[in-house]
Amino acid sequence: MFKIKKIQRYSIIIVPEDTSKEPRSIVFSVKKLLLYAVLYSLFMALFGFYLISFTPLGSTIFPYSLRLGNSDKEKVEILNEKIIFLAKEVESLKAVNNRLKFAIMLGDSNAVDVPKIKKDTVQNRSKAGGNILRVFTDLIKKIFDSQNEGVTFIKPTDGFISRHYEPENGHYGNDYVLKEKTPVYASAGGYVVFSSYTIDNGYSIIINHKDNYVTKYLHCSLLVKKEGDIVHQGELIALSGNSGTSSSGPHLHFEIWKDGKSVNPSDVLIKF
Repeated sequence: MFKIKKIQRYSIIIVPEDTSKEPRSIVFSVKKLLLYAVLYSLFMALFGFYLISFTPLGSTIFPYSLRLGNSDKEKVEILNEKIIFLAKEVESLKAVNNRLKFAIMLGDSNAVDVPKIKKDTVQNRSKAGGNILRVFTDLIKKIFDSQNEGVTFIKPTDGFISRHYEPENGHYGNDYVLKEKTPVYASAGGYVVFSSYTIDNGYSIIINHKDNYVTKYLHCSLLVKKEGDIVHQGELIALSGNSGTSSSGPHLHFEIWKDGKSVNPSDVLIKF
């Protein structure tokens, strides 16, 4: 063993099959042998890296490689921005949902008092060009107020009813078929407790009235009034539309609630 360790050079003898030719010998030292092995390993590593990185062979060998090019990085950045945007939208929808729950709760309690409407705080619409509907509804309201101090309701818009009140089928109001962007009016005077967008009902307005009445106007295309506004009966509050996933066409879904329970709008609307 000691003699083997002393060996510093190795010879490889190549003997050809043709005996007429002389055998050849190649002499290697240990240092050269190690050097050739290292150089060969580096060459194969660089050559393999080139094949995998810059030729289709890489995607063939590693179809699910985590290697990202410039275009892939751009796509990742775009997806990251979309995720951030969607996260913000989810937070916004959560806030809207909380406000909607609060607005619906108002129909079941008197926890929040509706601010009293002062005549001098609301601009007279007749001075801005006149409003025949407003004048007519004010006249009707005066007649009914003289007989009954309770709240009265008028049709919120023109159009025929395509689907009536069907609480047994989960339909708690009337659907008025009409063109998009048709004016929608407040069925009664009150306080806007919700005015925003929801996934199912689209652009919606909820108004709280006296005597624990609440009216809902769903699937609008544009909201004229915002939360906290005081509205008069017959005042423009929105434009009809086809918004929300539960809407199947241009219409206005109108509901009336009393003490947290739905009411058939056809039973309480003034007919004229």
